[in-house]
Amino acid sequence: MSAQFRALRSLSLGSVNTVNTLLAGALLLLAFPAAARDSLGMYESWGAFRDPAVPRCYAIAMAAPSALRRDYQPYAAIGSWPRRSVRNQVHFRLSRRLAPGSRITLAIGRDRFRLTGGGGDAWAVDRRMDAAVVAAMRSARSMTISARDAAGKGFSNTWPLAGAASAMDAATLGCARLR
Repeated sequence: MSAQFRALRSLSLGSVNTVNTLLAGALLLLAFPAAARDSLGMYESWGAFRDPAVPRCYAIAMAAPSALRRDYQPYAAIGSWPRRSVRNQVHFRLSRRLAPGSRITLAIGRDRFRLTGGGGDAWAVDRRMDAAVVAAMRSARSMTISARDAAGKGFSNTWPLAGAASAMDAATLGCARLR
């Protein structure tokens, strides 16, 4: 069982250890209450969860491990909020606080996307870009975000995409009947 699998799985079970505490804290910024989540499945390094109280569903993965300094535990999440008619919205928690005005570039295979963001977070600029990012994720092996941190130094975060399509599909199906 990989460390990423254990950390993601434990999020749905509510256990607490150092890695989980960091990830759970990051997830709280997205307002994902631990008590309300239902696990929809684990797919490689990606997990799918549902929060029927909101309602919302999401696929989520931690970034590949790194020995470099991190301000935050980086993760990628693709979420849907059926009552808001929002589907497959992309959100990234980056490993470092961004420099003001930093250019944030997401590379997925041959595709490049210029994201928007601030602090330690990045998003697609609109729903059309969300759809393009999700489509690119379905056929690539990994994705990498590059930006400049608050000290002006370049950094990047990489996520493997094995299991991402299945986790996104599980999250979409998990919210199909929630309104």
